[in-house]
Amino acid sequence: MQMKALITLAFTASIGLMFLVLACALPTYRNWWPFFVLVFYVLAPLPTIIARRLSEDTGGSNPCIELANFMTAVIVVSAFGLPIILARSPHLDPVIEWGACALVLAGNVMTFLTIWGFFVMADNHDVEYSMW
Repeated sequence: MQMKALITLAFTASIGLMFLVLACALPTYRNWWPFFVLVFYVLAPLPTIIARRLSEDTGGSNPCIELANFMTAVIVVSAFGLPIILARSPHLDPVIEWGACALVLAGNVMTFLTIWGFFVMADNHDVEYSMW
């Protein structure tokens, strides 16, 4: 079961990155500004990883975990907001087109679902990835 989940996560991550590369490299768009979303992909799991290493698993509410969840939510919302801002400003000549924005948003959905799926899989105590 773990191998099937890992293969599924790898497939969804590659689909998400494919959408992001298509948003940048298609001849219609030819603009690599949306690629800055990769920074959010790297930053999104960091608060959760750090909080899990620093806190004890008491079963109740933990301020460290709550702060990490909030920071992760801010990073994820920023990743969805960046392509929308790039597609809207400046008003007369936007930085990216709306088609590229849609591809980046689709890539965001796939990539963040992959990150979330990895953390759900890592929460299983039967899996050897639970050392995070």
